[in-house]
Amino acid sequence: QLHREGVKVARCTVERLMRRAGLQGVVRGKPRKWIGQAVVEEKPMDLVKRQFKADRPNALWVSDFTYVPTWQGFVYVAFVIDVFARRIVGWRASSSQQTQFVLDALEQAVWARRPAEKALIHHSDRGSQYLSIRYTDRLIEAGIEPSVGSVGDSYDNALAETVIGLFKTEVTNRRSWRSREEVEWETLGWVDWYNNRRLLGSIGNIPPAEAEAAYYDSDETASGEAGAIQSTPGRRRCRNLGCR
Repeated sequence: QLHREGVKVARCTVERLMRRAGLQGVVRGKPRKWIGQAVVEEKPMDLVKRQFKADRPNALWVSDFTYVPTWQGFVYVAFVIDVFARRIVGWRASSSQQTQFVLDALEQAVWARRPAEKALIHHSDRGSQYLSIRYTDRLIEAGIEPSVGSVGDSYDNALAETVIGLFKTEVTNRRSWRSREEVEWETLGWVDWYNNRRLLGSIGNIPPAEAEAAYYDSDETASGEAGAIQSTPGRRRCRNLGCR
């Protein structure tokens, strides 16, 4: 408009003067909101190094969340997954992406699993929710060691990304959604089906719940055999010698 009125001035000069005066042009689309959440100054280290393996339940958990568009706005769904059998041990759906909804998913996992202190690592990406002081303090309070991947690298949290990919393919991408309640209800059913009936090739084409049950059965059997051997040390030696 200035050029049309014969005023010769560079665009950058106009921008600089507008900034100095506290003026800003109107932009198309919705303005992006900053989620003001206090985060820890010293970030946890990556203790996993893309090695998403565990020799027992409650050794390594991974967490992440995704968003689902609905008629009422975005719904955010957070998951906590036990790496040993890929079992979902906590989840929560929310209309807000503040820290509380990922913290609620963690609380569900801690309540359901009751992990031993200093025996569990929790891994996530560097999202502000997972680096928040509230979330980190809760991990420490529960005796869980925090671990985070690098910035913007999905491979550093690949297992959580895989489970969320299944959730999106099998649930959220199949149709449109009206509300948070609708997403929450369908997620509840899917988590139950995933944990108890979905066959996962990565754990031998069995459901996560069955893989965990097999682990605990074998662990109890091994403990029972060890106890029997210790309680009757002479019987096994006699059997090897052929005596009665």
